[in-house]
Amino acid sequence: MYDQVMKIQLVDEIRGNLSVDDEHPYRTGPWQPNTREFDAFDLDVIGELPGDLNGVYLRNTENPLHEAIGRYHPFDGDGMLHSISFDSGKVDYRNRYVRTDGFNAELESGTPLWAGLMENPQKSKRQGWGARTGLKDSSSTDVVVHRGRAATSFYQCGDIYELDPKTLRTLGKANWTKDVTPGWGVSAHTKVDASSGELLFFNYSKQRPYMHYGVVGSDGNLAHYVPIELPGPRLPHDMAFTTNYAILNDMPLFWDPEALHHGAHAVRFFRDIPSRFAVIPRRGQARDIRWFEAEPTYVLHWINAYEEGDEVILDGYRQDPSNAVNVDLPENLIPYRMLDIHSVGARAYRWRFNMQTGSVSEHPLDDMISEFGMINPDIAGKPYQYVWEMTTKPGWFLFTGITRLNVKTGQRHGYEFPPGVYASESPVIPARTNDREDGGFVITVISDMNEDSSSCLVFNADDLTHGPVATIKLPERVCVGTHSYWENA
Repeated sequence: MYDQVMKIQLVDEIRGNLSVDDEHPYRTGPWQPNTREFDAFDLDVIGELPGDLNGVYLRNTENPLHEAIGRYHPFDGDGMLHSISFDSGKVDYRNRYVRTDGFNAELESGTPLWAGLMENPQKSKRQGWGARTGLKDSSSTDVVVHRGRAATSFYQCGDIYELDPKTLRTLGKANWTKDVTPGWGVSAHTKVDASSGELLFFNYSKQRPYMHYGVVGSDGNLAHYVPIELPGPRLPHDMAFTTNYAILNDMPLFWDPEALHHGAHAVRFFRDIPSRFAVIPRRGQARDIRWFEAEPTYVLHWINAYEEGDEVILDGYRQDPSNAVNVDLPENLIPYRMLDIHSVGARAYRWRFNMQTGSVSEHPLDDMISEFGMINPDIAGKPYQYVWEMTTKPGWFLFTGITRLNVKTGQRHGYEFPPGVYASESPVIPARTNDREDGGFVITVISDMNEDSSSCLVFNADDLTHGPVATIKLPERVCVGTHSYWENA
């Protein structure tokens, strides 16, 4: 056990105009935004930190400063990175707002300037970003580390903002984005391939060809960028890759074309349109794409993909209304039903694409409702056995547990947090002392509503049931959020 005196420095407090009497379900409670920026050193540790735990855990959260223009969606909130760095038993913490162009503009004006996801983009007071147009690029969705730089991104396409992953010093916009199609930006869920050092990405728009796919080389320059022609505007959220291929998707959940013609962005699920998957060589052209059709669905996040003989295998969380749990929601949560994985029936699922015959097979990997799966990053794009997933509170976007699924046997084990304690997406940290896929650790940050506090928890990846082996106290309660990342030192 480490018994140290935590050194905390308040760096800044950003003031907005949110009401102290705010009652919005996604701006209060576990979603209460953080507005203070801290540097904290020598964090108190309960338990024992693994000796080979050296690196940084990054987490992106949504933290609105201002009242919304009309209706508020939790993904409208400004991005804030939380960095927890581990160095030979010493743990430090920092958090900083991502200083996007939109954040800086609203900070200067003292008022909201852009309508959010649930409002008409014409209500925005200034020209915006995103495939939908009119949105603020909050850069609050995802974070990865490429070439030693943390890169934050926006779910509907925006700029890539880079920060030092340990100090969170702003480094500016990624230089390679100047070479993508002007005004298109880059979608969240850029993919870092640890084996090649490449970063893979896609973007999408309401303008033809409606999608592009690209590769940033290990030197940080745009190495490959090709158009992907789609039938119309689509709403992809994630992509996958194998050793030799990238996998993109065209799924039947998108803006209603008729409504879009009249300027409305009404999202519909078209049950009679198949899901389509584009398998393209990593540096391939549009003519090299193999398209595969499967049952209609939507997938928010992929788990992994790999090659096996003539087949490309893709795993992700298929949304299936027949697998959904009917949750009786209070009136103020009904508009946010689609944020609840129980309501959409998300579960781990597998597609197999035969590159020789063009055939497709698909089946569930498991019946348990789960999402936000993480794998050992050392085997991304390769055959794997385990995925560490999040379970959620019915009706809410709140993570209540971590579970490990063996995709070969279907066996599970996990850890459920006490009532009122909510976790975050939980990356896998590969062990340095062995090469077992599950020989490392799993890390998460909890928001404890019972104690009004937050801690960083470290679990043994091969046995979650015993609970955390180390608990690191943070300076204040951190709001829940979306995605996270681990980068070895």
